[in-house]
Amino acid sequence: MRILVAPDKFKGSLGAAEVAECMAAGLRDVFPDAEISLMPVADGGEGTASVICAAMGGEWHSCEVRDPLGRSVQARYCTIAHGTTAVMEMSEASGLCRLAAEERDPTIASSLGTGEMLLDAAQRGAKKIIIGLGGSGTNDGGFGMAHALGFRFLEAAGGELEGVAPALTRLDHLDAPKNLLLPEIIAAADVRNPLLGPRGTTRTFGMQKGAAAEQVETLEAALARLADVVAATYQADFRDAPGAGAAGGLGFALLSFCGASMRAGFDVVAESIGLESAVQAADIVVTGEGRLDAQTAEGKAPAGVATLARKYGKKSYAIVGQLQHFPELHHLFDDVVVVATAPLSTASATAEAGRLLREGGRELARRYEVALAS
Repeated sequence: MRILVAPDKFKGSLGAAEVAECMAAGLRDVFPDAEISLMPVADGGEGTASVICAAMGGEWHSCEVRDPLGRSVQARYCTIAHGTTAVMEMSEASGLCRLAAEERDPTIASSLGTGEMLLDAAQRGAKKIIIGLGGSGTNDGGFGMAHALGFRFLEAAGGELEGVAPALTRLDHLDAPKNLLLPEIIAAADVRNPLLGPRGTTRTFGMQKGAAAEQVETLEAALARLADVVAATYQADFRDAPGAGAAGGLGFALLSFCGASMRAGFDVVAESIGLESAVQAADIVVTGEGRLDAQTAEGKAPAGVATLARKYGKKSYAIVGQLQHFPELHHLFDDVVVVATAPLSTASATAEAGRLLREGGRELARRYEVALAS
């Protein structure tokens, strides 16, 4: 029996590679003679660069950038294809992971460091940049990123606006850099939200980044003004593009200022690591992530893995920390094993993730045996 184990990370506990190893150990406990292949996956969120770098033998680089609050930090990204393609995650520079819980405030957080990371890769000679848009700590519509690239944001009197999102409510016009040379940029998103509105970046994600209820409306107005000025300046309007709202509106800025193409992060990863061929070669496919819920079906890695399995008539299973039932669940997966069940606390489940995932692998294998026998 050939089993493909292709999970995403369990956020806050284990990376995708470690998750795959733990799941595989449990499966081997029951099926010692099975041929088990490990292929960690990602979807444009945190871990995307690590997954692609490991699969393609990439080389890591680091550069000094500013975090969301302007502090100097070291951010890393990898290069593949003999250094011609850089693979990075905006969260390395501008992620929520850079902020303590009490520091979260999207009215002052800036994506400036992401622009600095893009410039570093371009200066190293990258001909293509793949940038994952998950895990952001910002909601500035890419204002900071564009500022780092040399764009100037001006109010009516000609004064240059400061690099915080609420200042955009005073935006009157833009001044583009004259000699900006960027490589091809592919924005890899794990969400399809637009920039504005009920499903937009601010109203969907703003509060989890620390925005108070009254700040949400200010941020929404700021990004609406940015979209209006960009549309008037470039005769192109990306505010409603799927993924424009990814990473606090960074998707919108990459489309508008960098000529980027927006792609589903899972598709980018799957193509890079050769996942489709691995699914074809397997008898059953096992995936998973920390929490399976309605967002899973919106483009998260486990749904992508399951969809590929269905395409080739393979059984698809998930091992997850938590499960919230959603309409597509039974269409995607033949069975789901939940490992973090009551009375286990979230903190305990996180600390014991490795053991729980191995047990989950064993449980899934036992269920499979029973299904075969029935």
